[in-house]
Amino acid sequence: MLIDTHAHLFYPNFEDDLEEVIQRAEEAGIDFILVPATDLQSAEKVIKLTEQYDMIYGAVGIHPHETKGWNSSLVEEIESLAGHNKIVAIGEIGLDYYYDYSPKEKQIEAFKSQIDLALKLDLPIIVHNRDSDEDMMEIIGSYCSSGLKAQFHCFNGSQKDAYELMHMGYMISFTGNITFKKADELREILKNIRIDQILLETDSPFLTPVPYRGKRNEPANVKFIAEQVAEAHNLSVADVGRITSFNAFRIFGIGSKTPTSFTYKIGNSLYINITNRCDSHCSFCRRKSDPVLKGYNLGMERSEEPDAEVYIKEIGDPAEHEEIIFCGYGEPTIRWDVVKQISRYVKDKGGHTRLNTNGHGSHINKRNIAPEFKGLIDVVSISLNSFNAKQYAELMGIETGMFNEMVSFAKNVKSYVEKVIMTIVSVDEVDIAKARKTVEEKIGAEFRARPYF
Repeated sequence: MLIDTHAHLFYPNFEDDLEEVIQRAEEAGIDFILVPATDLQSAEKVIKLTEQYDMIYGAVGIHPHETKGWNSSLVEEIESLAGHNKIVAIGEIGLDYYYDYSPKEKQIEAFKSQIDLALKLDLPIIVHNRDSDEDMMEIIGSYCSSGLKAQFHCFNGSQKDAYELMHMGYMISFTGNITFKKADELREILKNIRIDQILLETDSPFLTPVPYRGKRNEPANVKFIAEQVAEAHNLSVADVGRITSFNAFRIFGIGSKTPTSFTYKIGNSLYINITNRCDSHCSFCRRKSDPVLKGYNLGMERSEEPDAEVYIKEIGDPAEHEEIIFCGYGEPTIRWDVVKQISRYVKDKGGHTRLNTNGHGSHINKRNIAPEFKGLIDVVSISLNSFNAKQYAELMGIETGMFNEMVSFAKNVKSYVEKVIMTIVSVDEVDIAKARKTVEEKIGAEFRARPYF
C-alpha cells in the first residue's frame, strides 16, 4: 500500500493519457493520490479530479509563484473551495526565492494568510520552500505551538532544518531528487529523519526518479521513492508503505486508521504494548499527543488493555524472536502482574525477555518488585534521562524524590537479571558525559544514549 501525497495531475501533459496514468498507479500498488493546486484555476480542476476518481484527494491554495496579485479577498475564495469533502489540505503554499515571479513581501503575506486559514479550518498545509530557508523557518516556527499540521514537500534543506521541523512535529517528504546520483547529502538527511514523520511523493510531472529521469514523472514512480526510504531506514518496502500510509492518514485523514497494536515487530524482536498509562509526563514523550512508532498505533485506553492471553496468542513461539520486549509508550510495570504472566510463558517456551521501564515499578506497586524479576526478565532497560534529580523531575513531570526511587530500583534489580541498561534521551540540556559516569561508576550498569527525534 503506497500513497503519493503530491502529484499535479491537472497539468496539460496528463490530458491525453490520464486514464492510463491512473491505471499504472493502481497496478503499482498506489491506493491514493493527493493532488495539490497551485492557484484558483487549478483548484477547480483538482476538485473535478477528486470527483472523477475515488483514489484522488486534493488540496487548494496559491503557490508562491502565483502570489504577485495576492489580496485578502482571495482567502474567502480558497475557503469556499476547501469546503469540498475531498479537499484535505491547504496547499501548495510557501516561499520561493529562487525565481523572481512574486515579490517576497507578497509571498510572505500570502503564506501567513493561508496558514491562518488552515488553522481556522483545522486542515494541514502542504509547504513549498526553495532558497527561502531563513524566512521559512522563522515563520513556521512561530506556528509550532498552534496545533498546525504541515508537510514539507520536496525537502532539499539542511539537516539542522530537518531536525527543527521534526521537533515541531511536521512531516517531511522527498521526491525523485532522492534517487539522483549527486544526492548523497540528501540521502544522509533522509536516514536521520524519524520514519513516523516521512511521507511519500512524486511531485509529478516534475523530478522524475532514476531510472526514468528525463521523462515525465507520474504517481506509479512513487515506488522508487519508497525503495530509497526503505534502504535508508533498513526496512522493507512493505514496511515503508504501511508506515507512510498511516502517516498520510494521521495528517490528511486519507485511508483508514491503523488499529491499536498489542504486539509489534521491529527488526528481529517482538515488542509488547502493555499499556499507554504512565506515572510520568516526560517532556519529550509522544504518549498522549501522537503514540505512533514505525507505523504502529500504540494508543490504548485503559478499557482496551487486553488480558495476558491475548498477548500470548499473538506471540506464538517466542523462540522465533530475538527478544520479547515489554515496551510501548506507557510504563509496563503498571500492569506488572500481566507482564509476569506473559514472561512466564515466554521463558517456559525458551524465549528471551527484556523490560523497558522508568524504574518506578516498586513505587507503583507499593512493594519491592525487584526479586520478582528473577527467572522472568533477562534484561532491564531503565530510563535515566538525567543524572541530576532536579532536572530528572523537570523532564519527567514528577516529584524530585522519584529520582532516588529509580536509582534504588536499578541497584536492587541488578541481582536478579542478566543485565541492567540505563538510558538517556540526547537532548541539549542533559550532560551525557556526567550521566554516563553516574551510571557506570555509581550504579554499575551499562549506559546508552538514545537519539531524541
